[in-house]
Amino acid sequence: MEHPAPRVDRTLEPVQLLHDAPLAPLTTFRLGGPAARLVTATTDDEVVAAVREADASGTPLLIIGGGSNLVIGDKGFDGTALRVATTGFSLDGTRLELAAGEVWTDAVARTVEAGLAGIECLAGIPGSAGATPIQNVGAYGQDVSATVTEVVAYDRRAEETVTLTNAECAFSYRHSLFKEHPERYVVLRVRFALEDADGLSAPVKYPETARALGVEAGDRVPLVQARETVLRLRAGKGMVLDPEDHDTWSAGSFFTNPILTDEEYAVFRARVAERLGADVTPPAFPAGDGRTKTSAAWLIDRAGFTKGYGSGPARISTKHTLALTNRGEATTEDLLALAREVVAGVRDAFGITLVNEPVTVGVAL
Repeated sequence: MEHPAPRVDRTLEPVQLLHDAPLAPLTTFRLGGPAARLVTATTDDEVVAAVREADASGTPLLIIGGGSNLVIGDKGFDGTALRVATTGFSLDGTRLELAAGEVWTDAVARTVEAGLAGIECLAGIPGSAGATPIQNVGAYGQDVSATVTEVVAYDRRAEETVTLTNAECAFSYRHSLFKEHPERYVVLRVRFALEDADGLSAPVKYPETARALGVEAGDRVPLVQARETVLRLRAGKGMVLDPEDHDTWSAGSFFTNPILTDEEYAVFRARVAERLGADVTPPAFPAGDGRTKTSAAWLIDRAGFTKGYGSGPARISTKHTLALTNRGEATTEDLLALAREVVAGVRDAFGITLVNEPVTVGVAL
């Protein structure tokens, strides 16, 4: 019986294709070995075609956007790394649509220029727009879950492009459906509903931001002022990318803030009193369902890992205890050794196990 010739997918021909390609320059850590194959896609169709090709051949696939939330092993990635470099910024009234490859901090700046509120306190966060719903990115009192209306994604299981509502995204603290099922969805576009508040910000929620602005929580301020204040706060913590500043050679916050049940929080308070004294009260914020969120940065600092901790090429930032940094000559193993030391120290001191925020590729804590 004569078999038909295999179909050749010509859609990948225009994209950039490299073999044994360095991945470290594509991450904010500047760490990690090469990919067997690197594809750079600049349209949604190219992204989908690359994903389908990898899936059809059983090739491992790594999606890379801005690289600000990736820890790649020193051996690299034995598969296809797909760099999503799509562009697209569309405003229709207060409705915003971003292609996944759009630079997030640039998109925030453009919404502020347009006089629209809702994501101004997320200024300066490195990475691409497509990563924001995956991690439910948040800072300074704002989370994208408050403004995301829909996410357009390629569903690798169903082999089709789908549109998911906010509710279907199942957002929670630094989590989502996309993070729950990392091998299933590839984000293509993100849609937001912003607010026209006559040039004012959304109500300021975060105490540090309110203090810096000289206002009360719940007040509104000019959008430009809110964005500039957040950028200044972030820069003071090494959280705004600067190639000359090794404190920004990081993934931002390396650990998520622990969320504790009432029982866990009571045990934690007892450990704090035992170690630091009965008059010391740890940070505590309501997290819903009777749970309490505490500060990972506070835990790290009080466990003895202060700013600048470390003597090797991977150290805690000199500006913020929550950021682990590459001082220029580090390897991924150097970084992981430091992370493991911090996790073990916090667990020994307070009985809480910190969870890494960045995605690890080929390695684990």
